[in-house]
Amino acid sequence: MDLIRILIAILLPPLGVFLQVGIGGAFWLNILLTLFGYIPGIVHAVWVIARR
Repeated sequence: MDLIRILIAILLPPLGVFLQVGIGGAFWLNILLTLFGYIPGIVHAVWVIARR
C-alpha cells in the first residue's frame, strides 16, 4: 500500500499526504511546498509517507 501512496505522491504530492495523514498541518505544508516548487512537495510527501 505504501508503494501506491509513494507513486501518488510523485504525481500529486498533496494527494499522497492527504491519503496518509488527512487534512492537517502536514497537508497544508505540502500544498505550500508544492506551490513554491514541485520537487520540494514531492520530497516532503515521500518523507511523510515513509515516516509513518
